[in-house]
This record gives sequence, C-alpha cells and structure tokens, in this order.
Amino acid sequence: MGDYEVFKTKVYQLTKIDLSCYKERQMRRRIDSLITKAKIKSYDEYIEALKTNKELLEEFVAYLTINVSEFYRNPDQWKLLEEKILPYLFEHFGNSIKVWSAACSTGDEPYTLAMVLGKFMPLNKIQIIATDIDKQVLEKAQIGIYDEKSLKGLPADLKQKYFNKIDSRRYQISDEVKKCIKFSQHNLLKDAYPDKCDLIVCRNVMIYFTEEAKQVMYQKFNDALKKEGILFVGSTEQIISPGKYNFSTLQSFFYKKD
Repeated sequence: MGDYEVFKTKVYQLTKIDLSCYKERQMRRRIDSLITKAKIKSYDEYIEALKTNKELLEEFVAYLTINVSEFYRNPDQWKLLEEKILPYLFEHFGNSIKVWSAACSTGDEPYTLAMVLGKFMPLNKIQIIATDIDKQVLEKAQIGIYDEKSLKGLPADLKQKYFNKIDSRRYQISDEVKKCIKFSQHNLLKDAYPDKCDLIVCRNVMIYFTEEAKQVMYQKFNDALKKEGILFVGSTEQIISPGKYNFSTLQSFFYKKD
C-alpha cells in the first residue's frame, strides 16, 4: 500500500481530518478495505483519485467518520436525562437552555433531544445546535427520513406524535421537530467549540479516538460549558479521573462542570 504516515499527512491537507487522533489499527483496516474496494493499489494513487473524484472523496469521509446511530439509543440513559438531568438543568439555568449535540451523525440524537425537551416546553422554544464532520450525514439529517429499525427503541407515543409514515419501512420526522435543530459541519479535533452551553451531548464517538485526542476534547468540552453545565457521553465512554478535566460525576455517563 505504501507509507501510511505520508498518507495521513496528505489526508489532513485534503480533508482536515487528522488520522493520528484515531486508533490506528482499526482506522487503517477500514481505509485499506476501502482502497481495495475501489480497485486501487497504493495510498498515493488513492490520494490522487480523492483529489479528482468528488464522489470518492465524500465516500471516504463518510466511511472514516463511522456513522452508527439510532433514536433513543440506550433508553435507560434517556430516561435518566428526562427524569433527573433536565430538571437539574432547568433549576440551575431556567427553561431557556443551550444544547449542543456534537458528532450528531444522521440526526437521530438531536431529534431525540428535541422530543424529550418537548415534554417540558413548547417545541418552538427549543433550539439545539447539532454538528458533524460529515456533510452527507448532515444532509440526511436535514431530510429526516428514517428506516423503521432506527426507531425501534423510541417510545411508541413519541413515534406516533412526531413521525409521519411514508411507506411500510420508512418514517419522516415532523417539521415542528426539524425546526428545533440547527445543523452545521464541525470538526471536533480542529474547529472552535460553541461556548456557554448548558448541556453537551457527545455519545459513541470518543471510542474511536486515541487517549491523547480524548484528553484534548474533554478539556475543550469543559471550556464550552457554563459552570455546573452537563456533558452526556455514551455507554462505553466513562471518563477516567473526570477531576483532571474539572468534571465531577453527577450520574453514570453525565458529568458536571465544577
């Protein structure tokens, strides 16, 4: 295949994705299989193809950024958010809270957030920032059409209230929920983070990064929160020694800025 270190540098120049921040073995395996699928023999040849073929480049970025998502993923955690965390946030910051869904993938997570917040306030009062590095998934999120299996964990009342059935397998999220979300492209490793957030949700993406990259991101998440704001992480992503980043554990997977 050629020199992977040189390839990483060229990928960064082309996409601003820093492959050094991802766990190398699994990322390299993914990339090698993608190159083989494209019937290309070397990293250099692949870089040249990415420069000239827009579709290939979009496929590459989408493949790298590993989009696995579903509504109400890990239901117990969403229940905890609804019953404990949101009342805590409203008590500390009032009803107008600033929420950021980082690495939001195809929109399942920010839309779930909007539906849960809708139990506490009118939807037209909810504004959630939702970001991802992958332009293709953001486009899909804005269209808001989902396969039945993406909705399998969603409570039936929310599915009935906020989705329109298109055919036997597909559903579209309602416009009133769509209006709650502002989608934009964002690179967690490189771009400036939103500031003065009350709640940041970043789940099931940190597992792909190196320990060094995670440490930088935890610090940046802390800086992006108001004092006593909350970071909500995925079910395999507990922060070891949260105090190092000025966090304390409020509940499992929910960390409070001290």
